[in-house]
Amino acid sequence: MANIVIVGASSGIGAALATQLMAAGHQVYGTYHATLPATATGFAHLQALNILDESPDFGFLPDVIDGLVYCPGALTLKPFARIKPEEFIADYQLQLVGAVKATQACLAKLKNAASPSIVFFSTVAVQTGFNFHTLVAASKGAIEGLSRALAAELAPKIRVNCIAPSLTDTPLAAALLNTVEKKEAGAQRHPLKKIGQPEDLAYLASFLLSEKSGWITGQILHADGGMSSLKV
Repeated sequence: MANIVIVGASSGIGAALATQLMAAGHQVYGTYHATLPATATGFAHLQALNILDESPDFGFLPDVIDGLVYCPGALTLKPFARIKPEEFIADYQLQLVGAVKATQACLAKLKNAASPSIVFFSTVAVQTGFNFHTLVAASKGAIEGLSRALAAELAPKIRVNCIAPSLTDTPLAAALLNTVEKKEAGAQRHPLKKIGQPEDLAYLASFLLSEKSGWITGQILHADGGMSSLKV
């Protein structure tokens, strides 16, 4: 039984991961911002937390943390010419600086664990250029750099990996998937002809948190229906 911290456990991938981990008997310490999870049943602790605060309070965590997962994100798609510089800064604060705050707050307690693991999330748009994705690709590109550099710095004690999904059916992507036609069009753009489900990414995160992935660190894992590497 492990103590796992999920920042952003209220919906999407974070909620799916919390459900899987709790079903497996792990202690999940989840945070949420504005939206409570559909059910709070099973959490070891569920805490309201705004990662954009200057000094978010992580005082509710136990002394030993076996895993940290940072899930908050944003998906703003629009032409580069219409994006104000301050929008890049705001996105960077959420996607990258928030991950830094969470990791620094948990670092000493992660070092107390036997086989600790950190999991971040990127996007397929970092490796594969897409129209109107400059905002999210820039922030998530920074996350990928953080993942690799931090994996080197924290080895051999703490493993650090990053998952880069393609289009996934979460509230974050609701505007892109709010009709049957949009869902079908999104599916057809992928070699596997389907869009991702939160559980797909949660299973991969669960694996990266476990000792079954004990020889994996510093990796960007592309769970994207083949989007980043196949043309069919």
